[in-house]
Amino acid sequence: MSPHPAQPHIVEIGWFPVQAEKAKSDVFSFPAEILAFHWHGETFDLPAGAVRLAGSAACMNQAFQLGTRALGLQFHLETTPESADAIITHSRDHLATGPYIQPEAALRATPPQTYAAADALMGGVLDYLTRQPAR
Repeated sequence: MSPHPAQPHIVEIGWFPVQAEKAKSDVFSFPAEILAFHWHGETFDLPAGAVRLAGSAACMNQAFQLGTRALGLQFHLETTPESADAIITHSRDHLATGPYIQPEAALRATPPQTYAAADALMGGVLDYLTRQPAR
């Protein structure tokens, strides 16, 4: 996907806050602010008909919903200490200096409760997507 016209190529690597958009009753509701793991250098425009769910200082489109069963996430709720270690180890050359790039030492010092909170939110996302339709 091409970068958003208002936000050119933005590199975001590390644990940064994401803010939820004002909740609507017919979409997934993120907490007001979450700390999420990011490792990307692109952003995107929302698909036609999508509802923005969250944004951040680096990227306005961090999460969106399309219909009742599709969520798009720019950040990584699936991150574990092991997967973070692997990406850091194999992509260390991406850790240049930038406003939204945490140094390797900070990434490796992420406390277990940060991963646990992301995992719990991922569980909430999956529960929402697999819920039974209202009757």
